[in-house]
Amino acid sequence: MTAGKQTEEGQTVCVTGAGGFIASWLVKLLLERGYTVRGTVRNPEDQKNAHLKQLEGAEERLTLVKADLMDYNSLLNAINGCQGVFHVASPVTDDPEEMVEPAVNGTKNVLDACAVAGVRRVVFTSSIGAVYMDPSRDYDALVDENCWSNLDYCKETKNWYCYGKTVAEKAAWERAKDKGLDLVVVNPCVVLGPVLQSSINASIIHILKYLTGSAKTYANSVQAYVHVRDVAEAHILVYESPSASGRYLCAESVLHRGDVVDLLASMFPQYPIPTKVKEDGKPRVKPWKVSNQKLKDLGLEFTPAKQCLYETVISLQEKGHISK
Repeated sequence: MTAGKQTEEGQTVCVTGAGGFIASWLVKLLLERGYTVRGTVRNPEDQKNAHLKQLEGAEERLTLVKADLMDYNSLLNAINGCQGVFHVASPVTDDPEEMVEPAVNGTKNVLDACAVAGVRRVVFTSSIGAVYMDPSRDYDALVDENCWSNLDYCKETKNWYCYGKTVAEKAAWERAKDKGLDLVVVNPCVVLGPVLQSSINASIIHILKYLTGSAKTYANSVQAYVHVRDVAEAHILVYESPSASGRYLCAESVLHRGDVVDLLASMFPQYPIPTKVKEDGKPRVKPWKVSNQKLKDLGLEFTPAKQCLYETVISLQEKGHISK
């Protein structure tokens, strides 16, 4: 099969960690495009995966398979017969033991299984955390796909999430080279937008705390934001585009937390959104610049951050996490 742009009926792809925030949207979009999807989950019968079975096309073309990143045979069983694999599953934690080993060894197991199963292309979900954590970087320089996080700095600052993501991505590139696999990587930033799953993930909690009053202040810091649908779309674009190669930064814009709370307050004045900065008296941190040109060149149109925030809050209301 050529690596031409394709969404052929019956093409089977595997999505690891299918019940997560990004993966659920990826499964949804793949089903809408006519793919047959195998989603790996810890327990197919668990209620927290029920939302996947409700997706359009799920009854005909979605199979949930029990698999564990630490269990190579379970992964091979899920991946066998798939033309493509989206390795989205990853721990999200600052606990070094829970983060680093599962992220690295899980990735190696997935790629080893892909090599044996003869998968034509693997799309790996990394993170902007593997890109921008580097104190020696010129703050005014554009952050692009050539940038890598500094592992020593991640260790010193005990940022085990960024450390784990960086080590896992480097291991993925190394393993893919060893095994002759066609690997493409997507590096999303803080992902917002409507939640399909019942639980709330880390990036949504980041917004929820401003709406519930649990955060009395906001940090004097900046963050890059992107819509979850755009992240899922980016995964499919790099899978289907024959020219896609290397890494793809997936970020719409970089905002100061002050801009985030101002936007939230302008759209949802009914919530106790903080108005005070935590580190009062210090100069306001400037947003850094991030390049999303590679994904734009593939045709991705990013949803503006304001729309991402709006849809996140509406989704939290609809799911009953906050009152309207």
